[in-house]
Amino acid sequence: MNEDLVTIYANSFKENWTLPALTDYGDQASTITYGDMARRIARLHLFFESQGVKAGDKIALCGRNTTTWVTVFMATITYGAVIVPVLQDFNAQDAQHIINHSESVMLFASNSVFENLDFEALPGLRCALSIDNRRVLAERGDEKNLPSKVLKNLTRKFKTRYRNGYTRDDVNYTVRDKHEMAVLNYTSGTTGFSKGVMLTFDNLAGNVVFGDKSRLHYQGSRALSFLPLAHAYGCAFDMLVTLAVGSHVTLFGRLPSPRLLLKAFSEVRPNLIVTVPLILEKIYKTHIVPMITKQTMRWALAIPLLDKAIYSKIRSKLVEAFGGAFEEVIVGGAPLNKEVEEFLHRIKFPFTVGYGMTECGPLISYTPWRSFELESCGRTLPGIMHSKIVSDDQENIPGEICVKGQNVMAGYYKNPDATNAVIDEDGWLHTGDMGVRKPDGTLFIKGRYKTMILSATGQNIYPEEIESKLNNMPYVNESLVVERGKGLEAIVYPDYEQMDRDKLTIDRMGPIMEDVRKELNKIVAPYERIEHIQLIPNEFEKTPKRSIKRYLYR
Repeated sequence: MNEDLVTIYANSFKENWTLPALTDYGDQASTITYGDMARRIARLHLFFESQGVKAGDKIALCGRNTTTWVTVFMATITYGAVIVPVLQDFNAQDAQHIINHSESVMLFASNSVFENLDFEALPGLRCALSIDNRRVLAERGDEKNLPSKVLKNLTRKFKTRYRNGYTRDDVNYTVRDKHEMAVLNYTSGTTGFSKGVMLTFDNLAGNVVFGDKSRLHYQGSRALSFLPLAHAYGCAFDMLVTLAVGSHVTLFGRLPSPRLLLKAFSEVRPNLIVTVPLILEKIYKTHIVPMITKQTMRWALAIPLLDKAIYSKIRSKLVEAFGGAFEEVIVGGAPLNKEVEEFLHRIKFPFTVGYGMTECGPLISYTPWRSFELESCGRTLPGIMHSKIVSDDQENIPGEICVKGQNVMAGYYKNPDATNAVIDEDGWLHTGDMGVRKPDGTLFIKGRYKTMILSATGQNIYPEEIESKLNNMPYVNESLVVERGKGLEAIVYPDYEQMDRDKLTIDRMGPIMEDVRKELNKIVAPYERIEHIQLIPNEFEKTPKRSIKRYLYR
């Protein structure tokens, strides 16, 4: 696909000039049209120009999802600079490291983020600006050209440059070389070390054009953005694709608890829902499991025909809970619990599971829900990406999944050794995921290469598959399966809410967990059996994208 990314947005802003583009959830007055956004982008371009920002310079951005966050991101890439999105959940030390390592010359941040940063420890920054109130938070440099002074005169300069007002005819962005970097996205992988992923204009275009041609979003469609836009998954499909086609994006800048999200779904009624498994799994566990495990319901579900009517009713309620207007729910970012997946498939809920990684900006595979194959993560993107399994039998013997194509990153910033470790001389990106592949490119992930355990009998054990079963057991909130000695042990963070409902204290959990262990061992392979369950009092340490930091528990 040879479409130019910057041209895509220029055309979209012109074509959708009067349509709503962005709204901060809970504040309808914040809604701006595509024309409004284009004007704000033009003002930022004028500001960048006055500060001597050049194409290729890095601009860091850290804060919750807001209209201003999106505007800064779009202004940066359409100017030709490189955006460095920093997850607001990073601690101050990690955020400062990223800003310095990326050589960012400007920082846009929320006030709460900036108050924990040390501007003196960020010598490369010319200024820091608030995305909450557009004020200068800190600055340095030439007294005559300080950002605070430039901002005071920006409206006058803007009116001087655009004497007839800024119209759709003024939208004209310089086309960039497709191999130039557009986004520098730092991973928060479970190894404990962040790497800067260099995503080019071409990488982003591959994702955007696929989203457009697949009609994931379309002119006038509605999207609710609740995943962090600083992460590649939410960025691509809640922002980049939507703004390329004329969608209206409502930005949910709060902690996405299921209760608050369900309320937002009913109000926004999105036409596509992009989510992570955690949201679906919590809704399933808190709203569906209590209903289908009642004795009378279990009897009813055992009766032919009646079960179909009940499942149809559950499906209708679930669809309505998500707003009732969506074509499908796309699940990605982590493996979906198999019990949840099987139930949703049984009731014909319109969902699909995709696969990607930051290094591919992020999409690798996807299949629309009507063609989705259970336990798969979709088909490798035709015409954009290629995949293979490092195995003697790609369909039956798991091996490392390797991919190459338009979406594959340019490499890790200032880290050629790390780049060469994952991209081989033939251009194949080694994902670190283990899986199998059907001839049509459909992928089935078994687990991470680094977490795979080799049993004493030579069997490959994928702890994620055992954890998926264990997490559905009573009083288990989350779990981690590790090798201890010559056997397997499960570390469990208990479900305190369920314990409270059943009036159970922690000293009662030992015998209960032993029963859980025995039940689990009945449904796993003999070589996957757990010898002991260890309870921990606090939630597992996680990365900002909510993956467990497994390396801390080995």
